[in-house]
Amino acid sequence: MQVLHVCSELFPLLKTGGLADVVGALPAAQIAEGADVRVLIPAFPDIKKGVPDAQAVVTLDTFAGPATLLYGVFQGVGIYLIDVPGLYDRPGSPYHDQSANAYGDNVLRFGLLGWFGCELACGLDGYWRPDIVHSHDWHAGLTSAYIAARGHPVKTVFTVHNLAFQGLFQAHHMQQLQLPASFFNMYGLEFYGQISFLKAGLFYSDHTTAVSPTYAEEITRPEFGYGMESLLKELEAQGRLSGILNGVDDAIWQPKTDVLLSAQYDADDLRTKAVNKAYLQRAMGLDVDSSRLVFAVVSRLSHQKGLDLVLDALPKLLELGGQLALLGAGESDLQQAFLAAAAEHPGQVGVQIGYHESFSHRIIAGADVIMLPSRFEPCGLTQLYGLKYGTLPLVRRTGGLADTVVDCALENLSDGTATGFVFEECTGKSLTNAIRRAFVLWSRPKHWRHVQYHAMSVDFGWQVSAEAYLALYQRLVE
Repeated sequence: MQVLHVCSELFPLLKTGGLADVVGALPAAQIAEGADVRVLIPAFPDIKKGVPDAQAVVTLDTFAGPATLLYGVFQGVGIYLIDVPGLYDRPGSPYHDQSANAYGDNVLRFGLLGWFGCELACGLDGYWRPDIVHSHDWHAGLTSAYIAARGHPVKTVFTVHNLAFQGLFQAHHMQQLQLPASFFNMYGLEFYGQISFLKAGLFYSDHTTAVSPTYAEEITRPEFGYGMESLLKELEAQGRLSGILNGVDDAIWQPKTDVLLSAQYDADDLRTKAVNKAYLQRAMGLDVDSSRLVFAVVSRLSHQKGLDLVLDALPKLLELGGQLALLGAGESDLQQAFLAAAAEHPGQVGVQIGYHESFSHRIIAGADVIMLPSRFEPCGLTQLYGLKYGTLPLVRRTGGLADTVVDCALENLSDGTATGFVFEECTGKSLTNAIRRAFVLWSRPKHWRHVQYHAMSVDFGWQVSAEAYLALYQRLVE
């Protein structure tokens, strides 16, 4: 089976979030299962630099001007690059300028991504043609609309990584995008008078997946649906919506072989995890003390991620003797609040604003607890990394967090299934109670070690997800 993934990020070449991790790992996992898989992505500077052997396939006149399709190979996966320097050759984020303002021509930049996805589906590359086109998030949402406009030459899958980001643009761009005018209605890609790239992916794809089973159910409800819940409920009723949990790339996230760590370790010998803890405490300006319970946050700083709840719970966390290490960037009020907390509590709170992939490995390896108190979380990968590294996740029961972390309740401790701490209500008080329970378990080292051992033994590798997607593709093709 020949599969084309259409996306806007690709780890390790270009990453702003979990989408890059998924598309960086899933194609290789599917190839390992016997599929013939390629990726289509804009030729952003870091992508182009990472695939230096890319050769021109064809140059076309498009609605966004002349565009060259390149093809190369990266880490065993075939990569198509859409080379239009005027659209994509810009520094920094693929989505916005250095002032965090969305590029005014994003409608063309990502409309062209969908257009090329359709052209490849229709045989643009005479040597390779997909049986399935799998597009990811709003940036690639128009792919399925263009394919529908061409009479559905292939089957299409659309994956929602985060429904909150919808790719909304003014209606007058319809003509510019060269989509049929009839597509602009409520039974199409129109959303409250605008074009929604996300809705295009949902409406015109043969099947939609969410990145966890719980999130697939949650987004059919108003509190998670962002106005799309009725459409999603209909897709669910038609059997066209399902959840497939993301995985972890064992080649990158594996404490036994991770060269980014101060010391490597595994579930059978956790003694050198303490070396990573001491490094983390020094690096973050925390008091170096192995007896202190270190909580970590590695996250985009946003209210969606529940980080205001961490601020609410922080006084009790410190009162109980804990430490906080935070790495992230985002909303300015949260950034300032965490920086103020670090200034007020030297030795107890360490904060680094920004994101560094290598340092994120060291934080997750060095901490005792990784916190994800999200208001909603489609899948979440950080808690999976925590599980792999014996750093127990503390999460709110939502989305993929609910699917991957088993609470340290007495019955779960008794039967050996516990892997972390789970709280229900989206309040600082509920988070504080979960933090208290973490301290109780920490005071019982033998029990803590048992939970660590089980957490590190749970398999969240990409093979399971790859097989699930390939089974879905097979059903669609048949």
